[in-house]
Amino acid sequence: MCGICGLFEFDQQREIPRELLRRMTQTIVHRGPDDEGFYTAQGIGLGFRRLSIIDVAGGHQPLSNEDGRIWVMLNGEIYNYPELHDDLVKRGHRFSTRSDTETIAHLYEEYGEACFAMLRGMFAIALWDSRDRQLLLARDRVGKKPLFFAADANRLLFGSELKCLLAGDSLPRDINIEALSDYFSLGYVPAPKTIYRAAQKLLPGHYLVASAKGVRIERYWDISFAHTEQHSEEEWCEQLRHHLCEATRMRLVSEVPLGAFLSGGVDSSSIVAMMAKIMGRPVTTCSIGFEDKAFDESDYAREVAEQFHTDHHEQIVRPNALDVLNKLVWHYDEPFADSSAIPTYYVSKVARQHVTVALGGDGGDENFAGYRRYYFDRLENQTRSFIPAPVRRAIFGPLGSMYPPLAWAPRFLRAKATFQSLARSPLDGYFNSVSIFRPGEKPDLFSPDFRKALGGYDSIGVLQQYYDRADTPDLLSRIQYVDMKTYLADDILTKVDRASMAVSLEVRAPLLDHKLMEMVATIPSSLKLVGREGKYIFKKAMEPMLKPDILYRKKQGFAVPLDRWFREDLKDLAHDALFGSEDGILHRPFLQKIWDQHQKKQYDRSAHLWTVLMFRKWRETFAA
Repeated sequence: MCGICGLFEFDQQREIPRELLRRMTQTIVHRGPDDEGFYTAQGIGLGFRRLSIIDVAGGHQPLSNEDGRIWVMLNGEIYNYPELHDDLVKRGHRFSTRSDTETIAHLYEEYGEACFAMLRGMFAIALWDSRDRQLLLARDRVGKKPLFFAADANRLLFGSELKCLLAGDSLPRDINIEALSDYFSLGYVPAPKTIYRAAQKLLPGHYLVASAKGVRIERYWDISFAHTEQHSEEEWCEQLRHHLCEATRMRLVSEVPLGAFLSGGVDSSSIVAMMAKIMGRPVTTCSIGFEDKAFDESDYAREVAEQFHTDHHEQIVRPNALDVLNKLVWHYDEPFADSSAIPTYYVSKVARQHVTVALGGDGGDENFAGYRRYYFDRLENQTRSFIPAPVRRAIFGPLGSMYPPLAWAPRFLRAKATFQSLARSPLDGYFNSVSIFRPGEKPDLFSPDFRKALGGYDSIGVLQQYYDRADTPDLLSRIQYVDMKTYLADDILTKVDRASMAVSLEVRAPLLDHKLMEMVATIPSSLKLVGREGKYIFKKAMEPMLKPDILYRKKQGFAVPLDRWFREDLKDLAHDALFGSEDGILHRPFLQKIWDQHQKKQYDRSAHLWTVLMFRKWRETFAA
């Protein structure tokens, strides 16, 4: 894993100063502590930081083809590069290294822009074509590797993290107020927006071409739920095991120590099971435990480790909220409210003591409908199907307004949220259920001036565009598609990338292999969510390899005790962040209301307070 950055001046003839590039690369040394490299010429400058994984001796970047026309930088791994390399050699291309990066240079030379669709892996790529004077940027299909850019009429800046752009050359730090509104709904800033008006994220599955003619962005991949196939459960299980085995095997190539995260959940345990089957030595597994048993899964991780005789490393951590808070704010670059970033950072830190590459179980819930919210969404849709919309609005709308909030209660007793959702359309209801500040109260969070500046902007549009684009009438599949395009890319994968890269650890995700995902999309949704059982067909497929108490235990999130922290460890810091100054954005009386509700234990407002705290600490850190 690495970090990339650069600057392209469309019509300028000056050579880009190396000191400018070094300033950019210094912000991402954590992504690549082993090596750095630069390429500069008239109007173009490329900067690189390297974490050496493959062709450790010969993989220095930026790297060119034979005649120096094409220069490439790669953050990530291309798993099918040996096959691509062999084909290109047959076509007459000459290679000077064994690296996957050089394969991209020759692939572009042979196939042009079509080359990105031929890659199987996780990647953010920058490619300079000196003959045509154009810069190409590309991002992998689901967004495992980040890529940011800022373009105007004269130039384009890019980098693996927003910090690169800020260090580059006076990027304006004006806040994108629509992105900020999205953040308070979703807990993250959805692509292509960033928190800054001047910068964007390159969308997953897209590439960008910049030249004197301007900037053009093209989509090269999408996942389709349009066609489902009919097979027996046994046939599906066999296909799943085969595809997962292949996806795992491809991700075992490394010249440095390699292991796996192991939480004891279905997804990480399945990856470890496949690794144990393929590898000729014990798998190195890493897990963390907590003293608070409500958040501890280490017993399950230990059970899986013992079953597969892994070289298991476990550490009981005592999360220090004050210590880790500022680290997270700096590494995430934007406001980011998923508090599971804390345990993800800790488990990455533990893993890095033993390995440089770790395989993880990310993607199982999105592929196989594993989130509990899918079950409740289906129940609500069943209700919507037999009660007309006007009747639902007339009955459930008032009930949702009158019913007291019971955030501390089990989901089935939280009727306020359910009533609010039932009064809405399927997507409106889903958006209501996943929002941190729900649509009914989010306006109260903002100051009158900020509400006016938003001009009626509604963050549901982020989800609506993908809900409308999904090529299936199946409601569960449409929501899965929405989550793959938003929550998976901009929350889950962002969380894992920044937390792991903070400690220079590469994380690979076999369950997000695009060929596996395309196959899983053809499985009927009725085999993914069966009754209350999410990931039904995946669990059935893993029955020959994992014990029932691992496969069918109650789902447990990767969480920390935020509820208690805001009354104890974080109380003083959070109070100062919320009430120490006015920012003209958030409405102080509403902040006081939710603070008092939480301190008096009337309502668990920890997610809301964490979201506000992370925004305020981000703004303090980056002076936006």
